[in-house]
Amino acid sequence: MSRSVYLFSDGCLRRKDNTLVFEGAEGNRYLPVQNIHEIYLFGNVELTKSLLEFCAQKEILLHIFNSEYDYYMGTFYPREHLNAGYVTVKQAEHYLDPHRRMQLARRFVEGAAKNMLAVLRYYHNRGKDVADRMALMENLLERVEDVLEIPELMALEGNIREHYYHAFDAILENQDFVFERRTRRPPRNELNTLISFGNAILYSTVLREAYKTHLDPRIGYLHTTNFHRFSLNLDVAEIFKPLLVDRVIFTVIGKRMITKRDFEAKLQGLALKESGRKTWITEWTKRLDTTIRHRSVGREVSYRTLIRMELYKVEKHVVEGIPYRPFVTQW
Repeated sequence: MSRSVYLFSDGCLRRKDNTLVFEGAEGNRYLPVQNIHEIYLFGNVELTKSLLEFCAQKEILLHIFNSEYDYYMGTFYPREHLNAGYVTVKQAEHYLDPHRRMQLARRFVEGAAKNMLAVLRYYHNRGKDVADRMALMENLLERVEDVLEIPELMALEGNIREHYYHAFDAILENQDFVFERRTRRPPRNELNTLISFGNAILYSTVLREAYKTHLDPRIGYLHTTNFHRFSLNLDVAEIFKPLLVDRVIFTVIGKRMITKRDFEAKLQGLALKESGRKTWITEWTKRLDTTIRHRSVGREVSYRTLIRMELYKVEKHVVEGIPYRPFVTQW
């Protein structure tokens, strides 16, 4: 089973013989490379050239986060071993053709919206007052097929998600965690901090799964492809935010595993303390490893596997012309 490693402290990560060692204030932590597929760096961590060469050889991704607010800064993305030129060409063709790009972009918004509605329906059936928000979201979802431009589609998706986030207050019923409005870079309250932190982890998770396919993660469809970042992982992540990030939020707040004490004020906003990050990662890993019965394949699959299957569906769409249909939960 693949394993993710999370380093929260300051120190130096380097190669030692045929393994990795993290040298920090608490001593040396040895990291056998067998089955390590990605490392998340949250502290101020020094990296050596030999370390990067070794990670490239072992196909280990390094995800780097700002040590103050946990912003995602970038990924050391080793040379692709599965990347195929033909697939990249087909991806580019679908991006450059406005009609074909819009076809895919609409499906990402559709999948995201339907999974958001599924989450709200789950809580509505348990007595939470979210019916009005659901109705507003359903009305907006009906407009997806009529939108002709990507910016308009992204604005529509943003409106759907804003109504969805406002429903969190009715679900959580916790005065310490209220939505108010979506704030980023930096987030201004505790709930927004959890949303931003979880989304950043999800983007990196999808990027790792993309690395295992023939797809080029720099070519997305809902999010504009540019010279500065990956975008396909952002597209696919939209579908899984409600099922992964938001369900973890409801768990850690509902069970009081994370409280106001797990946050610290910064100059312009809030950030999670190490205690909160560790709690989040524990529950995040459990959620990724949770299995569900998948009707199409007729067996149990984990959410991590579902993410990779979603990427394979995108690949089949652009290469084989098999229409892409986003994963929608069947709760």
